[in-house]
Amino acid sequence: MNTSDIAGRKAIMALALLGLSALGACQSTDMAALTPEPKVDPKDRDCLARAMYFESNRSSDEGMLAVGTVVMNRVHSGTYPDTVCGVVAQKNQFAPGVMTRPMTAGKDRAERVAEAVLKGERHSLVGDAKFFHTAGMSFGYPNMNYVAVAGGNAFYQRLSRQLREGRRMTSQSEARTAQAAHIAAGKPLAMNVRAVEATQAQGAHSGILQALQRDAAR
Repeated sequence: MNTSDIAGRKAIMALALLGLSALGACQSTDMAALTPEPKVDPKDRDCLARAMYFESNRSSDEGMLAVGTVVMNRVHSGTYPDTVCGVVAQKNQFAPGVMTRPMTAGKDRAERVAEAVLKGERHSLVGDAKFFHTAGMSFGYPNMNYVAVAGGNAFYQRLSRQLREGRRMTSQSEARTAQAAHIAAGKPLAMNVRAVEATQAQGAHSGILQALQRDAAR
């Protein structure tokens, strides 16, 4: 490569670095701006609020958030309906009459938490779990791995034989203990997936910027 080629290459890299640095400054100001806040469909909010209202303790934001997290996990799973209302209305999955019974006291709370979930908020311990049942009930299935207990429900993963090979499954009581330790350590029970995605995007941007800086220094 001759001298003029090298100079041209470095000039292009300098411009790229300048652009990425400016983008990084914008990202550090507001990472959530990387993913615009979604508009909430009132129909989705109503369906999600119904699942929360009829399945969780109506005085518990955490319990409602956990149920909402399960609903959204199912929406994005590829094995359940791909809409909120489709998941909630699925036969024999949620409380009888979930789509038709009137909501009374506690409706405002359910709608508020549903709005937050549809904007990206999730229960951090529920993670990718897609199942729950009334807390305290016991089942003999070997594939149930409990992750959280909230709002009168126990939330769990169904792990395949391959995933549970060599692994001891977590019981409800162990999940409660781990959850108490999580809270005692000051760790949040709620997270926003939009913020997580923005952080990941910023990390990718930083990696590109560092690679360009190394290349430009050669």
